[in-house]
Amino acid sequence: MAKAKDLVIVESPAKAKTIEKYLGSGYKVTASMGHLRDLPKSKMGVDIDNGFEPQYIPVRDKKELINELKKEAKEAKTVYLATDPDREGEAISWHLKELLELDDSKAKRVTFNEITKKVVTDSIRHPRSIDRDLVDAQQARRILDRIVGYELSPLLWRKVKKGLSAGRVQSVATRMVSDREDEIQSFTAQEYWLLDARLNCGEENSTFTARFHGKGDKKQELHNEQEVREVIGAVEQAPFTVSSVKRGEKQKSPAPPFITSTLQQEASRRLGMTPRRTMSIAQQLYEGVEISGHGSIGLITYMRTDSLRLSEEALESARVYITDHYGAEYYPGKPRHFKTKAGAQDAHEAIRPTDITLSPEVVRKDLTQEQYRLYRLIWGRFTACQMANAVYDNVAVEVEAAGYTFHANYSELKFKGYTAVYEEARDEESSELANPLPSLTEGQRVFLEKLLKEQQFTQPPARYTEATLIRAMEEKGIGRPSTYAPTISAITARDYVIKEGKYLKPTPLGQVVTGLMKEHFADIVDLKFTNQMESELDEIEHGKAEWRQVLSGFYGGFSKELKEAEQAMEGVHLKVPDVLSDEYCEVCGRQMVVKKGRFGYFLACPGFPECTFTKPIVIEMPGKCPKCGGRILKRTSKKGYVFYACERGTDCGFITWDVPTKDFCPACGKTLFKHSGRGPLKSFCINEACPNFVPEDKRVYKKKTPEEKAAAEAKRAEKKAAGTKKTASGTKAAAKKPAAKKTAAKKKAAEE
Repeated sequence: MAKAKDLVIVESPAKAKTIEKYLGSGYKVTASMGHLRDLPKSKMGVDIDNGFEPQYIPVRDKKELINELKKEAKEAKTVYLATDPDREGEAISWHLKELLELDDSKAKRVTFNEITKKVVTDSIRHPRSIDRDLVDAQQARRILDRIVGYELSPLLWRKVKKGLSAGRVQSVATRMVSDREDEIQSFTAQEYWLLDARLNCGEENSTFTARFHGKGDKKQELHNEQEVREVIGAVEQAPFTVSSVKRGEKQKSPAPPFITSTLQQEASRRLGMTPRRTMSIAQQLYEGVEISGHGSIGLITYMRTDSLRLSEEALESARVYITDHYGAEYYPGKPRHFKTKAGAQDAHEAIRPTDITLSPEVVRKDLTQEQYRLYRLIWGRFTACQMANAVYDNVAVEVEAAGYTFHANYSELKFKGYTAVYEEARDEESSELANPLPSLTEGQRVFLEKLLKEQQFTQPPARYTEATLIRAMEEKGIGRPSTYAPTISAITARDYVIKEGKYLKPTPLGQVVTGLMKEHFADIVDLKFTNQMESELDEIEHGKAEWRQVLSGFYGGFSKELKEAEQAMEGVHLKVPDVLSDEYCEVCGRQMVVKKGRFGYFLACPGFPECTFTKPIVIEMPGKCPKCGGRILKRTSKKGYVFYACERGTDCGFITWDVPTKDFCPACGKTLFKHSGRGPLKSFCINEACPNFVPEDKRVYKKKTPEEKAAAEAKRAEKKAAGTKKTASGTKAAAKKPAAKKTAAKKKAAEE
């Protein structure tokens, strides 16, 4: 009789594949595919009157998987529950233990901060029991969000619009975006002026620019043109003298390694990735990628963390790598340690490569473009954080004329240090003057060439980007590493917030809902209250608070607010204002409004149902149609893909995936195009009769061969056939389902 294998249960097949390779033939590694037990979708599923007792049920479409796991668990000697090393992963392991009916002697909990052979095998040798404090903290969060979602959402349906949802953290995030919009709208611009003096030393190529600072040592703001004229009148005929020259070295230290929030921010700024996409790609890098010569290996440590701690082993490997590849002068002499902020859970290390010798260029051929770009970011940030400071030669010059002072500064890189590997991106570019300065000495006379004045106005605070919203949420203690990405995805998917370019802006719906929440549910959308709730969840995790008491403390105030809101809003229905467009209805002449449907935004007549006229939102692109000279319009397919077509539609027939530019071909005069995507992509001519014509296979992307097209078609047909078969079998089961249950299942209130 064959010896029973130990069973290891992880969350994803990719992780299972990597771990099974490390553990060998004595273990069977399988995937739970996430949660297998959860609260029901068709009802609250929480018995509030009975101590907030949750009513968990098996996930409906995972019945076969659950039966298979039960069979495998029964045959195994030991079952290792190896889900992700965080609160949610701990809760999934607990649900597995309960669902598979495992006793404490058989169920063992293991976690992997990184998917490498050493860590995996060490963890298997040192299992532990399930941490009930972690489970209770996650359970409290889940129940808390379920209560808010299922009790507050119906109020929004009745008072604002059907189908709306309310979430605890998403409501606060929406408020932050809405409050920022209110600040922008109420902002009053203040006038101010800049005054620059273009000076020279009386020699060729000795010109430099100094900016007005003030009178003597006191800084002075120039509020209007009259004040500028007074300064100009005083200095334009006066001698300019260098009153101070300060030279010195300025050192700049590297940024700390990534935590979840900073990774999402930097990926948004540098790579244009949404937080959700960033975490999806990071998950792939953590779980394992096939690398030539290494097999399947996890390239980074666990990516949901708020700790800046680094292991001694990682620090030593960084020291060796830096001195070997860059030289001893690029290592600061001792490891850098970074202080984790107060309130962080500190359960895991910072995000770093598992093996620093696997540089981005070494693994590039084995990664997708997105995996490579994100891995390069993580690898570079970690390597740089253990390198020497960058050193700059800094010169600060002060020039005096008629008692007024002008300042000029210039920094020049002297030693690259960590910038040889990585430099942190910024949300906004600096406006500081950076002109090279000639060699100057104190007391030296310089000569005025020209005074340059420029009127400016103070600017309102910028709208949040995804990166700056995550930073603000982190600073204010709103949410935790695992919640930033899904929160931003939720508020945009539910049409509370839209993206205009890279900026987030509240919709009229988002502002109406936020106004209702601020008036009747002040605690839910209060930033300090939400921060306090996160702290209480942390207290549960650390065994310092009891989860039922925390929920009871919250629910008392919440249920009171809910009853008061119902009474105060009896008979009230809040109207969401329409967004007016510049277009007018071609049938009745009314000014059309922007609406949202299944395939995105469109224009509709506000006279509905009397007038049902609608039309797509037209976005005109630069350039002209290369076939007929008409306008090129941006279109969106039913599946959400963007393409570009002539305004004459099928009468012309021109359509392309390539993006039209404002430039024209110097040879034929027709519009140039470029491949869709980010970065400085080269434009090309698509006119086949032009000598500058670039065929598709010579552009940025590779055109599929006939064989590749046929293989893709076959795969799509196979997938479609499988889907049809599944639908047919599902239809029989659905026919037996009572209509009342169908209706209840549709009433799914959203949670965070």
